[in-house]
Amino acid sequence: MKLLNKNVLVLNQNFEPLSVCSVKRAVVMVFLGKADIIESYDGYKIRSVSQQIPVPSIVRLDLYVKVPFRRVILSRKNILKRDQHQCQYCGRKDRILTVDHVVPRHLGGKDGWENLVCACVKCNSIKGNRTPDQAKMKLLRKPKRPNNITFIQHFVGISDERWRRYLFLD
Repeated sequence: MKLLNKNVLVLNQNFEPLSVCSVKRAVVMVFLGKADIIESYDGYKIRSVSQQIPVPSIVRLDLYVKVPFRRVILSRKNILKRDQHQCQYCGRKDRILTVDHVVPRHLGGKDGWENLVCACVKCNSIKGNRTPDQAKMKLLRKPKRPNNITFIQHFVGISDERWRRYLFLD
Protein backbone atom coordinates (compact mmCIF):
# COMPACT_ATOMS: atom_id res chain seq x y z
CA MET A 1 0.00 0.00 0.00
CA LYS A 2 2.95 2.34 0.63
CA LEU A 3 3.78 2.30 -3.10
CA LEU A 4 0.43 3.89 -3.99
CA ASN A 5 1.22 6.89 -1.79
CA LYS A 6 4.55 7.75 -3.47
CA ASN A 7 4.74 11.15 -5.15
CA VAL A 8 4.28 11.62 -8.89
CA LEU A 9 5.19 14.83 -10.73
CA VAL A 10 2.33 16.02 -12.97
CA LEU A 11 3.31 17.95 -16.11
CA ASN A 12 1.06 19.94 -18.38
CA GLN A 13 0.93 18.98 -22.07
CA ASN A 14 3.78 21.44 -22.73
CA PHE A 15 5.92 19.74 -20.02
CA GLU A 16 5.42 22.60 -17.53
CA PRO A 17 5.34 21.31 -13.92
CA LEU A 18 1.82 21.62 -12.52
CA SER A 19 1.68 19.71 -9.27
CA VAL A 20 2.47 16.56 -7.37
CA CYS A 21 -0.03 13.77 -6.77
CA SER A 22 -0.02 10.20 -5.46
CA VAL A 23 0.73 7.13 -7.58
CA LYS A 24 -2.88 6.09 -7.05
CA ARG A 25 -4.21 9.32 -8.60
CA ALA A 26 -1.67 9.18 -11.45
CA VAL A 27 -2.61 5.59 -12.34
CA VAL A 28 -6.27 6.58 -12.48
CA MET A 29 -5.41 9.46 -14.86
CA VAL A 30 -3.38 7.08 -17.08
CA PHE A 31 -6.11 4.42 -17.00
CA LEU A 32 -8.76 6.99 -18.01
CA GLY A 33 -6.58 8.21 -20.88
CA LYS A 34 -6.05 11.67 -19.39
CA ALA A 35 -2.27 11.33 -18.93
CA ASP A 36 0.74 9.43 -20.26
CA ILE A 37 3.60 8.02 -18.22
CA ILE A 38 6.83 9.89 -18.99
CA GLU A 39 9.04 8.23 -16.35
CA SER A 40 8.35 5.28 -14.06
CA TYR A 41 9.80 3.87 -10.87
CA ASP A 42 12.16 1.11 -11.99
CA GLY A 43 10.96 -2.44 -11.59
CA TYR A 44 7.58 -1.64 -10.06
CA LYS A 45 4.32 -2.47 -11.80
CA ILE A 46 0.68 -2.35 -10.82
CA ARG A 47 -1.12 -5.45 -12.05
CA SER A 48 -4.76 -6.12 -12.75
CA VAL A 49 -6.37 -9.24 -14.19
CA SER A 50 -5.88 -8.09 -17.78
CA GLN A 51 -2.97 -5.65 -17.78
CA GLN A 52 0.00 -4.22 -15.94
CA ILE A 53 1.03 -0.57 -15.68
CA PRO A 54 4.48 0.65 -14.66
CA VAL A 55 4.36 2.71 -11.44
CA PRO A 56 4.61 6.30 -12.69
CA SER A 57 7.14 8.80 -11.39
CA ILE A 58 6.22 11.54 -13.91
CA VAL A 59 3.02 11.84 -15.92
CA ARG A 60 2.10 14.33 -18.65
CA LEU A 61 -1.48 15.43 -19.26
CA ASP A 62 -2.86 14.68 -22.73
CA LEU A 63 -4.70 18.00 -22.93
CA TYR A 64 -3.24 21.41 -22.13
CA VAL A 65 -4.71 22.83 -18.94
CA LYS A 66 -4.73 26.61 -18.73
CA VAL A 67 -3.76 27.31 -15.16
CA PRO A 68 -4.26 30.78 -13.71
CA PHE A 69 -1.23 32.22 -11.94
CA ARG A 70 -1.08 30.33 -8.68
CA ARG A 71 0.33 31.78 -5.57
CA VAL A 72 1.84 29.79 -2.76
CA ILE A 73 -0.28 30.41 0.35
CA LEU A 74 1.33 32.65 2.94
CA SER A 75 1.46 30.68 6.17
CA ARG A 76 3.82 30.15 9.07
CA LYS A 77 4.53 26.61 7.84
CA ASN A 78 5.41 27.82 4.32
CA ILE A 79 7.68 30.59 5.65
CA LEU A 80 9.55 28.01 7.74
CA LYS A 81 9.88 25.81 4.64
CA ARG A 82 11.00 28.70 2.43
CA ASP A 83 13.70 29.64 4.95
CA GLN A 84 14.66 25.96 5.40
CA HIS A 85 13.90 26.05 9.14
CA GLN A 86 16.89 28.34 9.67
CA CYS A 87 17.07 31.61 11.58
CA GLN A 88 17.58 34.33 8.98
CA TYR A 89 19.69 36.39 11.39
CA CYS A 90 22.12 33.93 13.02
CA GLY A 91 21.74 30.95 10.68
CA ARG A 92 21.06 28.40 13.43
CA LYS A 93 18.67 25.52 12.84
CA ASP A 94 18.80 23.96 16.29
CA ARG A 95 16.67 26.56 18.10
CA ILE A 96 12.95 27.16 18.50
CA LEU A 97 11.84 29.32 15.56
CA THR A 98 9.30 32.10 15.26
CA VAL A 99 8.19 34.27 12.37
CA ASP A 100 9.53 37.82 12.48
CA HIS A 101 8.40 40.97 10.66
CA VAL A 102 11.55 42.47 9.06
CA VAL A 103 9.90 45.89 9.19
CA PRO A 104 7.72 45.87 12.33
CA ARG A 105 4.00 46.50 11.92
CA HIS A 106 4.11 49.72 13.93
CA LEU A 107 6.60 51.07 11.35
CA GLY A 108 4.31 50.16 8.45
CA GLY A 109 5.48 46.57 7.86
CA LYS A 110 2.91 44.32 6.21
CA ASP A 111 2.14 40.63 6.53
CA GLY A 112 3.70 39.40 3.29
CA TRP A 113 6.36 37.12 1.82
CA GLU A 114 8.81 40.02 1.46
CA ASN A 115 8.48 41.11 5.10
CA LEU A 116 8.29 37.84 7.06
CA VAL A 117 11.28 35.65 7.93
CA CYS A 118 12.20 32.76 10.21
CA ALA A 119 13.95 33.89 13.39
CA CYS A 120 15.03 32.06 16.50
CA VAL A 121 13.50 33.30 19.74
CA LYS A 122 16.85 34.79 20.86
CA CYS A 123 17.41 36.83 17.65
CA ASN A 124 13.77 37.88 17.55
CA SER A 125 13.97 39.27 21.09
CA ILE A 126 17.31 41.00 20.39
CA LYS A 127 15.84 42.63 17.27
CA GLY A 128 12.69 43.56 19.14
CA ASN A 129 10.44 46.17 17.57
CA ARG A 130 13.17 47.55 15.31
CA THR A 131 14.31 47.05 11.74
CA PRO A 132 17.42 44.90 11.18
CA ASP A 133 19.43 48.09 10.44
CA GLN A 134 18.30 49.72 13.69
CA ALA A 135 19.19 46.54 15.62
CA LYS A 136 22.51 46.24 13.72
CA MET A 137 21.52 42.78 12.50
CA LYS A 138 21.89 41.44 8.97
CA LEU A 139 19.55 39.08 7.11
CA LEU A 140 21.16 35.99 5.56
CA ARG A 141 18.80 36.17 2.55
CA LYS A 142 16.38 38.76 1.32
CA PRO A 143 12.88 37.29 1.76
CA LYS A 144 10.86 36.78 -1.42
CA ARG A 145 7.68 35.15 -2.63
CA PRO A 146 8.23 31.58 -3.91
CA ASN A 147 6.63 30.57 -7.22
CA ASN A 148 4.93 27.25 -7.98
CA ILE A 149 8.05 25.59 -9.44
CA THR A 150 10.21 26.72 -6.52
CA PHE A 151 7.55 25.40 -4.18
CA ILE A 152 7.75 21.92 -5.76
CA GLN A 153 11.57 22.05 -5.91
CA HIS A 154 12.15 23.01 -2.30
CA PHE A 155 9.00 22.50 -0.27
CA VAL A 156 7.57 19.26 -1.63
CA GLY A 157 11.02 17.89 -2.36
CA ILE A 158 12.30 15.75 -5.17
CA SER A 159 11.08 12.18 -4.75
CA ASP A 160 12.89 10.91 -7.83
CA GLU A 161 16.08 12.23 -9.45
CA ARG A 162 14.34 12.04 -12.86
CA TRP A 163 12.23 15.02 -11.78
CA ARG A 164 15.26 17.34 -11.79
CA ARG A 165 15.27 18.23 -15.49
CA TYR A 166 11.52 18.95 -15.48
CA LEU A 167 11.95 21.25 -12.47
CA PHE A 168 14.82 23.11 -14.20
CA LEU A 169 17.47 21.80 -11.82
CA ASP A 170 19.78 20.27 -14.46
